[in-house]
Amino acid sequence: MNDSLNNNLSKHLDVFKEIGNIGAGHAASALAGLLDRRITMSVPIASVVPFNEIVNVLDGPETLVAGVLIDVSGDLNGFILLLLSMKDAMAMVSQALCQPERDTEDSEFVLTDLEQDTLVEIANILVGSFLSAITTFSGLSAIPSVPQLAVDMLGAIISIATIQYGTIGESVLFLNTRFNDLAGDINGHFFLIPDYNSYKMLLEALGLEG
Repeated sequence: MNDSLNNNLSKHLDVFKEIGNIGAGHAASALAGLLDRRITMSVPIASVVPFNEIVNVLDGPETLVAGVLIDVSGDLNGFILLLLSMKDAMAMVSQALCQPERDTEDSEFVLTDLEQDTLVEIANILVGSFLSAITTFSGLSAIPSVPQLAVDMLGAIISIATIQYGTIGESVLFLNTRFNDLAGDINGHFFLIPDYNSYKMLLEALGLEG
């Protein structure tokens, strides 16, 4: 992303915050149905983050996380990266499956196939809700691919993302949303990384270019 586009995006973060707010509201409603409990959410924080600083979002590169990469095609091309701390991911999975929450710091901890499938379904709900808000506001098409799930240290997941998508741009749009229920808070970290032309098209469609 060149400097002028980056600056233009930064000027209009309130708009993306509102889009994130609507997307998070839809996600909270969908999660409430899946988890069978009341879910509320905080107003998302929107910012523009250099790609190489994503590793600082969740306590550093050695933090164990669940990362979900979803390719986006259509009028908007690029990808969405959803990051959840392993503890938050396991909390949602345990609630969805009505099973005791396992210790993610156990050296032998590994997600079962059922837990992985459940986590992918949760990611589909979260990302789909945000994409739906973007397409509703902009009128542009954005078709998500099947999510690619990885459980690893944050630095390793970012390295994979950099190899696949690092040439798209130097900065990304970051939305941080906190979902709340009786068991505690869960933070969802969303990174929207369209290609250069898609960023320009999105800004123009939202009436924000210039």
